[in-house]
Amino acid sequence: QVQLVESGGGLVQPGGSLRLSCAASGSIFSINAMGWYRQIPGKQRELVAAITSNYNTNYADSVKGRFTISRDNAKNTVTLQMNSLKPEDTAVYYCNVDVFYSAQGVYTRSAFWGQGTQVTVSS
Repeated sequence: QVQLVESGGGLVQPGGSLRLSCAASGSIFSINAMGWYRQIPGKQRELVAAITSNYNTNYADSVKGRFTISRDNAKNTVTLQMNSLKPEDTAVYYCNVDVFYSAQGVYTRSAFWGQGTQVTVSS
């Protein structure tokens, strides 16, 4: 199986910065796309940013120019650098990883979610 561990959430003032990290571990052969999503109570989870295995990136319009996604394939990590944070960025942020891994000796592909980390932007 595959485990994802997120870190880096917290409380920050408007205009501030936070850096989220997500590390994948387990019987991993390779990782395809990696991404960050966010969700506020009562609303659907939405894509914030994604990065493919060849480093192509995609961002939600609301975060373009403020957030940067990156990955380290050697460490199986994905990072979201968030700058110029706004109150409307407040949400629980989840990483998502599309991965080839070994499940009881069987070559398997699936997507996994992190446990979520709270980001609160408030003065």
